[in-house]
Amino acid sequence: MALELKEVNSRILLDPKAFVEECESSYAKSVMTATKKIAEKSGESCVVLLSGPSGSGKTTTALKLKNALEKKGIMTHSVSLDDYFRTVDPETAPKTEDGKIDYESPECLDLPLLNGHIEDIIAGREVLVPKFDFANQRRSETVTPLCLKKNEIVIFEGIHALNEMITSHAGNHGIKLYISARSNFMNDGNVFYKGTWTRLTRRIVRDNLFRGADANFTLAIWEGIRNGEKKYISPFKSHADITINSTHEYEICVLKKHLKDAVKCVPEGIARYDEVCRLLENIEAFEDLSDDFVPKDSLLREFIGGGSFAY
Repeated sequence: MALELKEVNSRILLDPKAFVEECESSYAKSVMTATKKIAEKSGESCVVLLSGPSGSGKTTTALKLKNALEKKGIMTHSVSLDDYFRTVDPETAPKTEDGKIDYESPECLDLPLLNGHIEDIIAGREVLVPKFDFANQRRSETVTPLCLKKNEIVIFEGIHALNEMITSHAGNHGIKLYISARSNFMNDGNVFYKGTWTRLTRRIVRDNLFRGADANFTLAIWEGIRNGEKKYISPFKSHADITINSTHEYEICVLKKHLKDAVKCVPEGIARYDEVCRLLENIEAFEDLSDDFVPKDSLLREFIGGGSFAY
């Protein structure tokens, strides 16, 4: 789906409140469509596998699905695949072609444990969901018991959730869902702000505001992230039973000021410096929109903060 820059700016200037409500409603309809499909299969499929590349809004979408399903009387549990990360061992960790640790590889996950848990959950057995301590880069001693009762489901959310190394263990009991910011913003017939830029913008803003990582760090790892997406995520997106486009037509107008704040100290010559310059040049063409217009339960709050969900 292509979005027109001139139309976006026109709507922002004419009636920003109505425009935001329309955009939020469009995304909400996609979530409700997914909710309906999941609910219809809840008697036979108790596992939802939700995947998407970095900056897609997977976590918020999982939480919104959980809320919507529970309103239908379907108790829902959400599990992050990130908690199945292994403690990194430089000797055994997967490597890229240049010999560096491949942090984007699904083999960074404890696949035997994860797949065993999926099989046990489907069989009605209790599992102990691990917790990864990102501050110390190791699995913590904390575990959360999980055993599905009748008419309950679990959402496994993570970038590798659609990988065949995982989905094969869910079999017919797994519903596959893919989410990404798929829309390009167009100007005079040309791609002006592509979907991958939207995700990069979201990621830079979130890392800078909430993850203690400046834009230099995010830009330095972005190439590895993109290579990982092409290798480990994109080949499986066509296998999804449900696809959600998380692009919010007004979002660049909100993210604009946050991006500018995050990259103002980026030094010349860093990784992807030329791309940052193009981002900054093109983002100036979008009208400004205050965070105050963004609903507290919006997916965009995952990146700018101030929302009603706990992440």
